[in-house]
Amino acid sequence: MTVHHDGEGGSLATVLIPTINNPHELRVVLEHLLRDSDGTYDIIVIDSSSNFETSDLCLELGVERIDDSSRTRADACNNGLSMVQTPYTLFTDDDVIPPSGWVKSLIRWFDREHVAGVGGTNFAPEEDPWLSKCTDVAFGARVMTAGTRYGARPDAELVEVMHNPGVNVAYRTEVLREVGGFDEGAIGAEDVLLDSKIVSAGHRLFLDPSCTMPHRRRPAIIPMMRQIRNYGYVRRLAIDRDPSLRSPTHRAVQMFPLFAAIAALALVYGAVSGGAQWDLWFTLEGEWDLSRASFHFSMGAMSLYFLVCILGASLGTSPHRSVSTVFASCITIPAAHLAYGWGMMKAEWGLLRGSVSIVAIDDKERS
Repeated sequence: MTVHHDGEGGSLATVLIPTINNPHELRVVLEHLLRDSDGTYDIIVIDSSSNFETSDLCLELGVERIDDSSRTRADACNNGLSMVQTPYTLFTDDDVIPPSGWVKSLIRWFDREHVAGVGGTNFAPEEDPWLSKCTDVAFGARVMTAGTRYGARPDAELVEVMHNPGVNVAYRTEVLREVGGFDEGAIGAEDVLLDSKIVSAGHRLFLDPSCTMPHRRRPAIIPMMRQIRNYGYVRRLAIDRDPSLRSPTHRAVQMFPLFAAIAALALVYGAVSGGAQWDLWFTLEGEWDLSRASFHFSMGAMSLYFLVCILGASLGTSPHRSVSTVFASCITIPAAHLAYGWGMMKAEWGLLRGSVSIVAIDDKERS
């Protein structure tokens, strides 16, 4: 059992790791953190698993574990936070590869009194498969990511931000308690809601661009789309709790599936109904009727969209940018936009009907 300290001659920080049925990847996280530990931080695993493998792992490694029956990550993290007795609290996930010095690299900034919380970047680890790196490039693309902070890497030592992803972040514990921790029962986007409360309370959050956490990405399109669909779903629910979180970019992505369907139908209509004029369609000559205009407008809009996908990916922040991964963004970014928009529309419909489903702590299919 880990012994907690008040920060005087003992532990300064506690790392909280919510997990569910993922002992193999969790082992990597814990071994890296334990190998790097010099007694300045504690580790608590909040375990919502349905088997004993995670329990056995924590017992083997001598890591404190909380048996948790929460259905949301927010409640699991709150349960972990209730056990923290150190000045600083860090959060990460069970599918990361913590780099050496990770804890120290974040908590060093608390020497500055105005820093209430600080986070870092996260990218796919080098050993991830090519498809996961394609996802990473899509997440870190410029323009096309609706303001997400997956791959943000500003050119400065410490940058003030409104939000840090919960996979790589540290807070003053007293600030977390002051705002009441995570929103109870929040179905995802709990880190966004938490940071909104912290900023609204007058505290300041920062990003250390040099502190990068390798974070595994989904290895195929369908799992990635399932993940992004859940992101869209929970983001719309978070906006319902805190309307200040809505932005024009989120509204645009919410409507993307509808726009994509209209463009596809216009393209098919133009191609089917204007067959006799195919020899003129790629010139400015001849009569411009509805079918020809539909074809050209939709084709032009799609071409521009794919061009922006490529440019956004090539100018993005992912360290895995290459010719192949950048061009793959013509598939991964539209897939992400479709999934995110569908998730937001599904949540919108659920809110209108008064029927919102509980999303599990994690969308991964785990045994």
